[in-house]
Order: sequence, then C-alpha cells, then structure tokens
Amino acid sequence: MLYRVLHAVVPPLAKAVWRPTVHGLENIPATGGVILASNHLSFADSMVIPIVAPRRVAFLAKSDYFTGSGVKGALSRMWFEGMGMLPVDRDDSKAAIKSLDTALGVLGRGEAFGIYPEGTRSRDGRLYRGRTGVAHLALTAGVPVVPVGLIGTDKLQPVGSSRPKVVPVTVSFGAPIQGVGRYDGVPLGRARREVTDEIMAAIQELTGQVPAGIYNERAADA
Repeated sequence: MLYRVLHAVVPPLAKAVWRPTVHGLENIPATGGVILASNHLSFADSMVIPIVAPRRVAFLAKSDYFTGSGVKGALSRMWFEGMGMLPVDRDDSKAAIKSLDTALGVLGRGEAFGIYPEGTRSRDGRLYRGRTGVAHLALTAGVPVVPVGLIGTDKLQPVGSSRPKVVPVTVSFGAPIQGVGRYDGVPLGRARREVTDEIMAAIQELTGQVPAGIYNERAADA
C-alpha cells in the first residue's frame, strides 16, 4: 500500500522537476523475474531507477535507514520501505550470503531486483570490474539481466551532499542478457565470470565510462 501511494506521487513529481532522458524501457520484461544491473555513481541511483522503470524494482539498502528512532527514523523507514528497498546489514560477516538469498527470494516471486555489480559507488567516474554475484543470481534464478547505464547521477547528488540538484540525468536500459543454457558443461566459476564480464561490457557501452580494470572497494563513509 505504501509503495503504491509513494509511487503514484514521487515518479511524476521527480520526472516533472528533473526531466530525465530515458532510453530502452521496452527492454524491461513486463512480467517475471529480472535483474537490473547498473553502474553506480551516487546514493541517488537507487531512487532514479525505480522512478523511471515501468515496474517495481527492489534494491538493497543499509539497515541503518530502517532502524532510526523518533520522527526522523520513522520517516526514513517509511520512505525506504515505500520505495521498495530491502534492509541489509553490511557489517554482518554473512551479509553477502544473506543479500543473495534476499535477491533470490525477490526473483523467485517473479519480481525485479536491482544490483550494482561494481559493489559500491565509483568515486572517480570509471567503471570498475563487476563482481560475480550478479551472474550467480542470474544463473541460479534462471532470469535475464537488463544492463542499465546511468549518466549524470554523480552530479545529481554528489558524495557528501544531502540535497539533490537539478541536473541532466540519462538512464539507458540495454537489451536483456540471458545466461541460462549457454554455459552447459562450463565450470561454474568460469561461467559466472564470463556472464559478469558480458554484463559490464554492456553497461560500459551504455555509459561510455572508462573501464578501471580493477575491483572497487567500499569507502569508510559509503
């Protein structure tokens, strides 16, 4: 109910103010489990994609956003829950496994799940190497992956900024990538790596970012 209420108000208002340029909405399947795999430039990315996507997209968010006290904590919890976010404790040693289980649950219900294969935000604008969790999800759940390219969100809400700015933003959805059935007989580790690299190449084609060639590491304040 809360999601329906917020989604009836927030996307139209946000689109009227920011007027994002959106390409490839037809590439998102209307039904069934699907992964939206995006580059990651800003905290705002997890808001921008659900705002422009034609269906509900679940993202993981820090559990801190759901556990605050008082009026501010309640409003934060309502906002993130209403936007379809799912809490994850990133300081838990088993957080990665729990995150994958949560994602598989979303996909198993035939819903859309958003993920950043880089793992954390790029602070220099380069596109970092993708981690293979996205391929694990795609191959395990048997769902397609739609690559997503974000441009301009780093200026929409720069690191350290608490308020969004009105700047040009482009969101591009690429053709779905299907890994199931293409890697029969291929060692699982190799299959995951190749699927992940294909996804990252598709994202890079959408964004034009310079590939970093290395993994990104989460900053202390991320």
